Amino acid sequence: MASVLRFFFLSVLLLSPATYGQETAQQQIDMFFSGFTDRWMQSNPNAAVSTAYFDAARQNEFEQQLTPWTMNYRLARIGLAREGLAGLQTLELSSASPEQQLSAEVMQWQLESTVAAEPLLDYIDFPLNQFDGANNGLVSTFTLNHPFQDALDAENYLIRLRQVDDRMREATAESSRRMALGINQPAFILNATIEQMQRFIANAPQDNPLISTLVQKSADLIGLEGTRRDQLVAEAIEILEGEIYPAWQGAISQLESQLSSATDDAGLSRFANGAEIYQNRLEAYTSTTLTADEIHQIGLDEVARIEAEMETLFGQIGMTEGSIAERVSALRDRLAYPNTPEGRDALVSDIRNFLADALERSALLFDTMPVTPVIAQPFPEFMWPNAAASYSAAPLDLSRPAIFQMPLRENELTLFSKRSLVYHETVPGHHFQLALIGENSNLPRFMQMRAYGGIAAITEGWALYAERLAAESGWYEGDIEGHLGQLESALFRARRLVVDTGLHTKGWTRQQAIDYGIAPSEVERYVVLPGQACSYMIGQLKIVELRERARSALGSVFSIQEFHNIVLRAGVVPLTMLEAIVDEYIADTQAQNL
Repeated sequence: MASVLRFFFLSVLLLSPATYGQETAQQQIDMFFSGFTDRWMQSNPNAAVSTAYFDAARQNEFEQQLTPWTMNYRLARIGLAREGLAGLQTLELSSASPEQQLSAEVMQWQLESTVAAEPLLDYIDFPLNQFDGANNGLVSTFTLNHPFQDALDAENYLIRLRQVDDRMREATAESSRRMALGINQPAFILNATIEQMQRFIANAPQDNPLISTLVQKSADLIGLEGTRRDQLVAEAIEILEGEIYPAWQGAISQLESQLSSATDDAGLSRFANGAEIYQNRLEAYTSTTLTADEIHQIGLDEVARIEAEMETLFGQIGMTEGSIAERVSALRDRLAYPNTPEGRDALVSDIRNFLADALERSALLFDTMPVTPVIAQPFPEFMWPNAAASYSAAPLDLSRPAIFQMPLRENELTLFSKRSLVYHETVPGHHFQLALIGENSNLPRFMQMRAYGGIAAITEGWALYAERLAAESGWYEGDIEGHLGQLESALFRARRLVVDTGLHTKGWTRQQAIDYGIAPSEVERYVVLPGQACSYMIGQLKIVELRERARSALGSVFSIQEFHNIVLRAGVVPLTMLEAIVDEYIADTQAQNL
């Protein structure tokens, strides 16, 4: 790996006439990357639209489609991944540039992860669930990702909207198929999903996010006359009431039929092959081979370390009585906003102010910052009870900004830990990493847009590193309560390691996880997305370890800005590859300073 990465970060490769043949091989590699990625994106209209991958004419074609929710579709994607792996084997990578070699390794890792999941497909990514099922994904496709730049986009919105009931019926049929195999979700997940779906159809049509999005985003479109706009809204309401709501009702009925045979066994250990499934998920999300037991112990160690640090800060503000959880609860209450429209507006306003402040502070830690804008906005109200704050990257054409969304349920209406949340989701967290990747023209396009999926350990690890970096850099000076919020956020991620592994390998119940300090909606998230919660702390610890390794090795020539450049320019890569990149950077810097 070291030889592959020797000159990865050189901005210019000097080619002599003798290397002309290598240049031709490199062009062939680029053609494979672009050609195969074209095929991959063609097979996923939702991804093509959300990333603005194709040119205008092709984009219009995909704006009229919705990605299927069938098992046959997933199997076809795995077949395509196998074709990609076979194609990689034909490339003359010995003649590739360092960037190309690294990109090929990333592509191989991602496609192999896709293929490795095939025997486990019945047990993961349940089609209907409260966190990332079709019942959420279909709505987000319209509210977040559908473009609204001209009248044609609004017309395409209606064309896609007519397909929502078909996609929901596909997801419902897949849920029914798994039930027939005895592969059920826990009863508490079924109930949470049913309740969420009932909230969605309880909305009056004009208040449903599928309608309100069309109304709001089509208001000022050039070429869309007021009469036609009114017609589109009226048609959308007909589709909602006549097609979409009945499809949701059918899905609700299907989930209700599962309740009689469901139990409250929370973890993958309820399945005979649960240990195999969970290890696969851990490797995919953490990009390591750490076992569940190893991750569980890392979590316990981090919980103890962070709690000790919090005790010190609590002492500084005179809060010495009660457990840490009780004192955190008291701070949350002290910093709460009213559960009113005005209170929610005030919280959103403060979040936006934190974002603007973070952009100013980041100038001392980063000498490269993205030009892509990012905005903060709430989730649609029907999603508030189950949603977790999230970041949606901008498409490469910047036809819309990056979007940070947060739920505004009552227990989220507090200033406590919100600064840290902003740093995680936006600046210098997800937004800095993902926007800079999108703007990095030295990366192949599939790397810029994460065409083959994200790698949670590096993306979530970086975002959690950003939270810690802010504290280490004095951003909480004079704000002990804010610093305690950052530490509580870190404690939450450490507890996740314990709870996720506990749920899926140690027989923990939902209530045990809640009693350990994790909110019910979060516990339910880990149940439907096993392993993902482990990526945050595992990734952060590795980035900190690599930073301190570089600092120790380079001494006075170490630059925090340069270290950040190295990590951010690498793109979304497995932690093993990031480690090799940083080690290469250390060796090259040492050689240059002999």
